[in-house]
Order: sequence, then C-alpha cells, then structure tokens
Amino acid sequence: MASVRVCSIADLVENEASRFVLEGLPIAVVKDSAGDVFAIGDVCTHGDISLSEGFVEDDTLECWAHGSKFSLKTGKPLTLPAYEPVPVYQVQITDGDVHIDPAVTLAV
Repeated sequence: MASVRVCSIADLVENEASRFVLEGLPIAVVKDSAGDVFAIGDVCTHGDISLSEGFVEDDTLECWAHGSKFSLKTGKPLTLPAYEPVPVYQVQITDGDVHIDPAVTLAV
C-alpha cells in the first residue's frame, strides 16, 4: 500500500495526540513543539488502551491509564508497566498534508 493522506498538518494540535485508523490499524499522530510529526501505534502494549488519549511530553506519549511512556521516535516503552514497544510509522509531509503508509514500520 502507498502512503495515505491522514490530515493537514494544520489540523494537528501541538503536543497533543490525534487518533486515526488506517487499513484497520489505529495510529496516534503527534506534532511536537518543534513542529515535527510522529506516528506510532495507538494501542498501549500493557493494557490495550488508546495512547492518543494520553499525554505528550517532550518526545514521549504517556498512556493515561497506567503511566507507561513510549518514545515517539522508537516506539520503545521508557517506563513500566509496559515492556513491549509499539510500532512507529514513517511520516511524510507533502504540501502541508500528513501522509502515512500503515504497511511500513520504522521500529517495532
């Protein structure tokens, strides 16, 4: 599958996660304070909770339920109780739009 337009970069709120479902995969998309955009799997590996409902801090997304923080760059959990990573997807910005290919992961 090729990259899919997810939204306009202007639709993303800085330091907040937004949830999108591509090809049945829930993905959390985050625009950080530097304007960089990240896309990671939206399901916490500890408790099957939507990460997009969590909190963005620096380059992490924290699960609101149990506090596990996941790196937006690598998908690795940085705090317990989660110990399994979430997938990270390649983001392309084209003409102000965010594009993601859900079939291509950068880190798992």
